[in-house]
Amino acid sequence: MWRRRPSGNGALARSPSSSSAASASGDSEEEDTGFLEVTVSDMKHPPPELSPMPEGLSPQQVVRRHILGSIVQSERSYVDSLKRILQDYRNPLLEMEPKVLSARKCQLVFFRLKEILQCHSMFQIALASRVAEWDATEKIGDLFVASFSKSMVLDVYSDYVNNFTTAMSLIKKACLTKPAFLEFLKKRQMASADRVTLYGLMVKPIQRFPQFILLLQDMLKNTPKGHADRLSLQLALTELETLAEKLNEQKRLADQVAEIQQLGKSISDRSGLNKLLSSGQRQLLLCETLTETVYGDRGQLIKSKERKVFLLNDMLVCANINFKPMNSRGQLEIGSLVPLGPKYVVKWSTSLPQVQVVEVGQESGAYDKDNAGGHNAGGHNAAAKKHAPAGQASHNKVYLGPPRLFQELQDLQKDLAVVEQITLLISTLHGTYQNLNMTVAQDWCLALQRMMRVKEEEIHSANKCRLRLLLPGKPDKSGRPISFMVVFITPNPLSKISWVNRLHLAKIGLREENQPGWLCPDEDKKSKAPFWCPILSCHVPAFSSKALDLQLGAAVHNPVQSSLLGFSAVSTSLPQGYLWVGGGQEGAGGQVEIFSLNRSAPRTVKFFPVASPVLCMEYVPEAGATEPPAPAICLGLRDGSIVAYGSVDAGTQCLLTRRSPRSQPVLCLKHSPDYLFAGLQDGTVAAYARHDGASCKVWGGPGRLAEQPACLAVGTGPVRALLALDETLWASCANQVTVLDAGSLQPQQTFEAHPDAEASVTHMIKAGSGVWMAFSSGSSIRLFHTETLEHLQEINIATRTTFVLPGQKHVRVTSLLICQGLLWVGTDQGIIVLLPVPRLEGIPKITGKGMVSLNGHGGPVAFLAVALSTLAPDVLKSGREEEEGGGEEEEEPAAPRPGELRKKGILLQYRLRSTSHLPGQLLSVREAPAGASPEHTEEDGSVYEMADDPDVWVRSRPCARDAPRKEISSVAIVSGGRGYRRFGTAGRAPAPGSETDSTLLIWQVPLML
Repeated sequence: MWRRRPSGNGALARSPSSSSAASASGDSEEEDTGFLEVTVSDMKHPPPELSPMPEGLSPQQVVRRHILGSIVQSERSYVDSLKRILQDYRNPLLEMEPKVLSARKCQLVFFRLKEILQCHSMFQIALASRVAEWDATEKIGDLFVASFSKSMVLDVYSDYVNNFTTAMSLIKKACLTKPAFLEFLKKRQMASADRVTLYGLMVKPIQRFPQFILLLQDMLKNTPKGHADRLSLQLALTELETLAEKLNEQKRLADQVAEIQQLGKSISDRSGLNKLLSSGQRQLLLCETLTETVYGDRGQLIKSKERKVFLLNDMLVCANINFKPMNSRGQLEIGSLVPLGPKYVVKWSTSLPQVQVVEVGQESGAYDKDNAGGHNAGGHNAAAKKHAPAGQASHNKVYLGPPRLFQELQDLQKDLAVVEQITLLISTLHGTYQNLNMTVAQDWCLALQRMMRVKEEEIHSANKCRLRLLLPGKPDKSGRPISFMVVFITPNPLSKISWVNRLHLAKIGLREENQPGWLCPDEDKKSKAPFWCPILSCHVPAFSSKALDLQLGAAVHNPVQSSLLGFSAVSTSLPQGYLWVGGGQEGAGGQVEIFSLNRSAPRTVKFFPVASPVLCMEYVPEAGATEPPAPAICLGLRDGSIVAYGSVDAGTQCLLTRRSPRSQPVLCLKHSPDYLFAGLQDGTVAAYARHDGASCKVWGGPGRLAEQPACLAVGTGPVRALLALDETLWASCANQVTVLDAGSLQPQQTFEAHPDAEASVTHMIKAGSGVWMAFSSGSSIRLFHTETLEHLQEINIATRTTFVLPGQKHVRVTSLLICQGLLWVGTDQGIIVLLPVPRLEGIPKITGKGMVSLNGHGGPVAFLAVALSTLAPDVLKSGREEEEGGGEEEEEPAAPRPGELRKKGILLQYRLRSTSHLPGQLLSVREAPAGASPEHTEEDGSVYEMADDPDVWVRSRPCARDAPRKEISSVAIVSGGRGYRRFGTAGRAPAPGSETDSTLLIWQVPLML
């Protein structure tokens, strides 16, 4: 993705002949890869120094000056750390006699550090010059752009980051095998003022760009709009984020290769698994240390052991972790981190399609039958036979803890039914008895209901950190397939969700349409795409009616949290809520189809006709207006109607209908806190006030949408696109865009978005500080700055689509979408292109070729829509946190007397601690002692006691807390168009009718954790 450019005034330059650039300090030739060293003198170029603060500065200028001081101090500290590594560690090790580390290993450990120091020494010179003139210019963003946009910077940092794991491994091994080297490191650390270790110094280059990004973000926040440095700062953030993303991706790929190599070393060269791993076709999707647990017949934990579990793109591998213990003298505390022989020993492996995630309470009858011979189960490799799950009962039935909880819940349900029948019988008693009456019987029922709730919470908690996998074993003697269960405890609920989600998507990724799903044309063969490819989850008909030839118009997602979804279901389902799809027939009516997404594939839940074809849709949330909030879905129709509907959960009732002025077709809709804006066919923007002077902004009642809109003429052609930005509204008409004040509705300025007057702006989408636009003609998309309106970049989409449709030069962009650092571009050829863009506040410039989907439509991509929902943070609470949180609401029961601690059975009580205060005689074979008083008073709250052995009452292991706890974002991308088409598969005939039916394609990406 990156082409090498001349290094200019940078610290590094390529030598014409790398072999001639001999090192003057006796370095190994392996380090010389063609970089020329530039020496920077501290005497000639002193470090940057900020002058005393002048008087008369504004508060914002004072803050900017302090941030500049932080940048200067941070860079000085960083350069000093790089010099310490070279002067205090590298150079003495090279000069030491006898050598404790060979010259070759020295160069591997300190690879590229000299070049990084030279880069930043040159940057420090330029920074000193900029600091000296700060009070006159107040500009620094362009310096970061000039210094860190060079490909040489990416090269040296990439080499260092990719080599970091190897360097640390060499240091660890040297510490174990060479006491003199360990002693040298300890002495150097003790001699330093800050006592920072060598690792602490060497990790700083990896942390440098994230630190720069944070500092520049602070500077940008305190730089007002219109400032000369603002655009430069935004461009600098873009450069640094792009650089950091590339380094992260290359580090991820390097670590992936290293882990697969380590796994391969633990397997026999002749095994099939070794050949699969060494083929280079396996990708590591997830790798984590989990705790495998085995339970006995009473649900008690028998044993647990840490395993390394590898999720590859087509298989799951579990391995023992093989570490060398500390030596007998105990001097090398680092020894426990170094593997002895192979790092891993494979326990079992299996192909991904045969792995099933089984939640507590979801076991099938097949599982019970399969476990009848579970003790003979094994994995697909030879090692699995001796590693079969232990802890089977004598009757060959495996109880895995939480399944026992589910059985106990069913028993409680049955007991409650019996107690309810007993209650009916008690109501027929003729006598009055103190401890046998309706009050006592109702207390029994309440106690059982309370116990059922607790049991359900335990099952829910057990699911949160318990990953239960059903794996295929070896057939029994009769050839019948046998399955066995493996239970892992994950470090926290986030980890459990991640595993279930990645397993689900990896299975989908093995389908034919995802093999491959994307074409990624890289300029640089050594780097892959810097993002995880979205997976085509499914393609479904857009409309239930097959009789009408309905054309797609628009789609929108209505997020709705569903409390009915289980903890694991949210990991595999599409984003929660409903997808509204609208369209119609030319010259006839329209139709709306509503899909439920609370599952792994969409399902139609409702469809209804509308008076005219649907041209656009807008989801309008109502934050704080009502309890609960009442959102609305607004439809813009060809006949000039604007119709607002309530959500599906509210019955999708029609809330209101408005008519556009002169019944002009409504081409686009956008909302702001105060208005609903409609772009009309005749060049008018109609602004409907969302309140009539009242504070309430709901769709019904006194705060309903205004009957008559304010009309703003922006041109003579149709208003095809609207975009709400902060306090402004952008409206496109022909090749021009008018910026309106969203409050006063007054035009601020108009600018030309395309030199061709025939190229009308059809789409506008915002990301960071830029807006990408698509046009009615031509194959280009153009980027504009949100503040200066400056044209910053132009990308020709046709150069990407030619990879799947050679010779198709006339391509038109028909839809745009930006989501999670990806710009989705739909074309009139049915092809979808993905381009990476920065996610931060910088300029969303495109820096690579991106990817082209091999799945698309048979006709133009009518729309691209995003479905996004978040999982509430309370779902991530571990069992311990829930108990702590619940302690405030419910009063704890009084502690039982010591003699009662070992009573068998459960004391069934809810509110009643004693019955002595109730009327009637005590029904007992023993006589009640005279003057007996109640031992306990009646309590408010739920009280029950578990008097049985608590060891059999298995709970999930306490989970590590997430600090801070984050929301989980579930994302799906929906495209709509004519038919479904698979590109790059010559000779494959489409399904009957698939080329003409309106079709939805749905892509999923991994959960954002």
